[in-house]
Amino acid sequence: MALVNVKINNIPVQVEEGSTIIEAARVAGIKIPTLCYLKGVNEIGACRVCVCEVKGARSLVAACVYPVNEGMEVFTNTEKVKQSRKATVELLLSNHNQDCLSCVRNNNCELQRLSLELGCSSHKYDGVKSEAKIDASTPYLIRDNSKCVLCRRCVAVCKQYQSVAVIGANGRGFDTHIGCAFEAPLGNTACVGCGQCIVACPTGALHEVEEIEGVTAAINDPTKRVVIAAAPSVRVGLGEEFGMPVGSNVEGKMAAALRRLGFDDVFDVNFGADLTIMEEGTEFIHRLQNGGTLPMITSCSPAWVKFCEHNFPDQLDHLSTCKSPQQMFGAVCKTYYAQKLNMDPKDLVVVTVMPCTAKKFEKTRAAQNAAGIPDIDYAITVRELAKMIREAGIIFDELPEEQFDAPLGIFSGAGLIFGATGGVMEAALRTVYELVVGKEAPSIDFKEVRGTQGIKVAEYDLAGKKVRVCVASGLANARKIMDEVRAGTAPYDFIEIMSCPGGCVNGGGQPIRSAFVRNNTDIKGLRAKAIYDQDKSMKLRKSHENPAIKQLYDEFLGEPGGSVAHHVLHTKYVARNRY
Repeated sequence: MALVNVKINNIPVQVEEGSTIIEAARVAGIKIPTLCYLKGVNEIGACRVCVCEVKGARSLVAACVYPVNEGMEVFTNTEKVKQSRKATVELLLSNHNQDCLSCVRNNNCELQRLSLELGCSSHKYDGVKSEAKIDASTPYLIRDNSKCVLCRRCVAVCKQYQSVAVIGANGRGFDTHIGCAFEAPLGNTACVGCGQCIVACPTGALHEVEEIEGVTAAINDPTKRVVIAAAPSVRVGLGEEFGMPVGSNVEGKMAAALRRLGFDDVFDVNFGADLTIMEEGTEFIHRLQNGGTLPMITSCSPAWVKFCEHNFPDQLDHLSTCKSPQQMFGAVCKTYYAQKLNMDPKDLVVVTVMPCTAKKFEKTRAAQNAAGIPDIDYAITVRELAKMIREAGIIFDELPEEQFDAPLGIFSGAGLIFGATGGVMEAALRTVYELVVGKEAPSIDFKEVRGTQGIKVAEYDLAGKKVRVCVASGLANARKIMDEVRAGTAPYDFIEIMSCPGGCVNGGGQPIRSAFVRNNTDIKGLRAKAIYDQDKSMKLRKSHENPAIKQLYDEFLGEPGGSVAHHVLHTKYVARNRY
């Protein structure tokens, strides 16, 4: 790629031809403020917060979309630029619900930060405000358009990342607002609950349905025993809520914090991930050797499952019948663990910490009630857990490193890597290879399925049979693969699909990072690296070698795929309308 020479505030820099002003400024060590811009996703120059002066241009230009050329001179901080940005933000504030003190995004709001940096008056343009309704029609997400700045970042990720496209700009002029077609409630659409719109939103216009109040009430109820477990990727996201670098692994401190919050048992959903491999691996081997429906597709991601039900209802036989690790964990708690405690499962409250808002929907699904009651009582996000920790006055960074409780807190590295795209596939291969071939694989690290690319493919030899696998993350990539499956041209035997780009490390329930951090940091890559680093350091790295899993089968489930296991750990799916 050819290089061009430009000046940013009289600082000479060389950048690739075709770069935008905002990219050139970053090379010069200058941050240009933005509101609507998300690199590679939402590059529309709509908010006008990033405007700059270009020598020779007749008007201010949007730095996020304006390309540089040889000899260009750009000025990012002139008085004219500052006054324009300030006026833009003050106009946004004039139509904004400014209940900042009680907003879920207080101190983590990009509009709030811009207002402070630009010295804006919150009442410069007081007047009539748009009417805004709150959409609380789903069990996982709330939209409050009184806080929306019409940046369209949520619209872009819903369409570009996920190919779901159930939201867009409705109305015109002053009445413009984000909503669904024909003003339908979100709960009546094909929304899959992934939460990518929440983590993309710069303000408090979108947030999860909080379950903190119910969890707290259960902890304070002396008649209840409250169990909590965190998903694999939570340990590499939670620290960011307390100012730690992206990718910090806070597993030990998290366990300590959960005990200080008053939970009776501190377990790990990684145990459920190991259990998933036992059932899913067995199911795959059965399909492979007995002419079952192939390719088999993983069912760990509830947003992906719902996406399939809406968009590919004729392909549901390809889905593994296994419950997700969250639901398997809850099912084992309400059956096996309740029996060990000799208690009524109704008095056992199971809480999970998830990187995913769709888990709030998943726990409400049919056939997720092994003990006759819901497998999971509460599913909170990483953000909700951080809020609970702060409210309890726990000094997170000063906590000691503690371990999870046995037996449902024992896990392998295979269960841990579920948090990254490709992790489920690799974990399955570690077990399936040994079960089929009868010996250890040449390497326990199946690196071909690692990495944050949207689609990865590989082929392995299992006792003379070539097994072709595919890994996809992000539902736009899932749609490409499923179009092949529907057409009968997919050359795969086993497919892993995660709804969020990069997998659960980049889930919609993870800490919300500003657009500047998202645009300049490989968030999902750093979080995934932390997971793989921990896996590499562990002695126990295969699900089928987990002693607690072996004990569970010996004492309760019988054999993988058996009648008891199928009743407790498997589920079914339903065809849903596309609209």
